[in-house]
Amino acid sequence: MKILVCISNVPDTTSKINFTDGDTKFDSNGVQFVINPNDEFGLTRAMWFKEKQGASVHVATVGGPSTEPTIRKALAIGADEAVRVNAVPTDGFFVAQQLADVVKKGGYDLIIGGRESIDYNGGMVPGILASLLDMNFVNTCIGLEIEGNNVTAIREIDGGKEKISTTLPLVIGGQKGLVEESELRIPNMRGIMMARKKALHVVEPIVATKATQDTKFEKPAAKGAVKLVDNVDDLIHLLHNEAKAI
Repeated sequence: MKILVCISNVPDTTSKINFTDGDTKFDSNGVQFVINPNDEFGLTRAMWFKEKQGASVHVATVGGPSTEPTIRKALAIGADEAVRVNAVPTDGFFVAQQLADVVKKGGYDLIIGGRESIDYNGGMVPGILASLLDMNFVNTCIGLEIEGNNVTAIREIDGGKEKISTTLPLVIGGQKGLVEESELRIPNMRGIMMARKKALHVVEPIVATKATQDTKFEKPAAKGAVKLVDNVDDLIHLLHNEAKAI
């Protein structure tokens, strides 16, 4: 089985976010980038298939040279090879088209992506990718077992879980639950040294359509001052006259 794990290079959630050029561009100065958490769950599950079933695991991302430390981390965790499409990821449709080309050329059986990235939270890429490739698709996937070409998947739905039987080739949108946080892997020194020798293929992007465009970014409004109330009558007055809640 040949697996491709799609990796997004996203800001660490502890980073301070700023914008430039009239709030039209993201300011990456001083920002620490990491593997998108939903993608990391998928990568960890792919490593299980490698160790238990002899699968080969490749990773791919769409981005410039600055994304290579993130890709090298995936290699240090245990992926066999990496592909970097040398393009700015302008929107989900553009990214899906680039990844679809990688999949077609690589002949992958299972494509694992995160259900969404934690920066834009678009949640578009896995579904669009499956459509472009005409492959089976399971989103919000929290369980995955494969025997030959037969797949048993569990996905999260409103109010519960759904068990699905399908076949390879398959695209999934993974998330927490596909593996537990305690199972996530930290690269060790041996893995880091081996990652330096593994292939990282840089390919130029195909001509692709950009379906959306960001015009401006806006930070959440600052929280207002806290008003302390020490008796019920004042609380009722404020809820009725200021908050209009009662």
